[in-house]
Amino acid sequence: MSFLDFLSRSSSKTTTPSDLTHLITWTRSHHGVEAFIEPRTTVTDVTAVLVAHDGEWTRRVVGERGAHRLSTTLKIPVYDVRKTGYPQRMRDHDARRRIEQQRARRDY
Repeated sequence: MSFLDFLSRSSSKTTTPSDLTHLITWTRSHHGVEAFIEPRTTVTDVTAVLVAHDGEWTRRVVGERGAHRLSTTLKIPVYDVRKTGYPQRMRDHDARRRIEQQRARRDY
C-alpha cells in the first residue's frame, strides 16, 4: 500500500455497519446519551463520542457524512466538541475509573 492509498482510504472513511450497530445498541442501552463530534485529524477521521448520563462513554469513527446523520439516526442531541468541549461527567467517570483501577492493583 502506498502513501497515497493510505490518504485516500482515511479521507473517505464512513461509518461501518458494525460501528453503526454498536452506536445504536449503546445508545439504546444507556440513559441520557449525547453525541460529541470530534474533528478529523491527521491520524483519524471524524469521530463521535457518545456520553451517557453517568459519564460512561464510547467512541467510533463516523466520517463527515455519518456525523451529519447521527442526530436523526440515533435521535439524540449532537454537539461539536470544538465549541462545547467534553462534558464534566465524562471526566468524572474517567477519574473514578482510574481510582478504582489503582485500588484494585493495590489490593491485588
